[in-house]
Amino acid sequence: MELVKHVAEIPLFQGLPDVQLRALVDICVDQECKKGKMLFSEGSEATGFYVILSGKVKIFKLSLEGKEQILHIFGKGDFFGEVPVFAGGKYPAHAVTLEASRLLFFPRQAFMELLRKEPSLATNMLAILAHRLRRFTHLIEDLSLKEVPGRLAAYLLYLSDRNKSSDNFDLDITKGQLASLLGTIPETLSRIFAKMSQQEYIQVEGRRIHLLDRSALEGLAVGEKFEG
Repeated sequence: MELVKHVAEIPLFQGLPDVQLRALVDICVDQECKKGKMLFSEGSEATGFYVILSGKVKIFKLSLEGKEQILHIFGKGDFFGEVPVFAGGKYPAHAVTLEASRLLFFPRQAFMELLRKEPSLATNMLAILAHRLRRFTHLIEDLSLKEVPGRLAAYLLYLSDRNKSSDNFDLDITKGQLASLLGTIPETLSRIFAKMSQQEYIQVEGRRIHLLDRSALEGLAVGEKFEG
């Protein structure tokens, strides 16, 4: 019963009838993972996808020189590893837990069989996947078209929206991880944080961020030049 309740709260499965929720619970594997657990590696066979009940997971790639580029950091309620499960093939990146995490693993073969029996499951997933594709498109635009201040402003506004449009929230990752996510280095990120603070765009207290001038951040996020 506890697991059914957890699955019902996952955005991917919200609104499904009890019989489908129980069918999902029947095929999933409940996993407790320590910090630093490698869940899959780039190029390994895609055997299933994961949903996070608690904790955080980093999705990343490594360059030939060993430099890490973070693609996503997922938290409670998020899912990952689903695209190759539908398309077949291999995982396109690495996945590792950033902290102790509880995950649900859905094996590919069992899940695809369930979709054939319950097509409404697929409809629900398509809507969520379309939303994720839009987010990923915005990420690519940020990394390729915007300067680092614009990328940072867009990410801070995203965190604000995720926290119900609050102007006060905590960074949920380290600044080093944030630098990698934004495609820069920690030293550059620290300088931009300092300049944004000096110009009273934001106030930083450890991991606590206060948005002081939302309109200025919105301007940066759409490409206005940062006079820092």
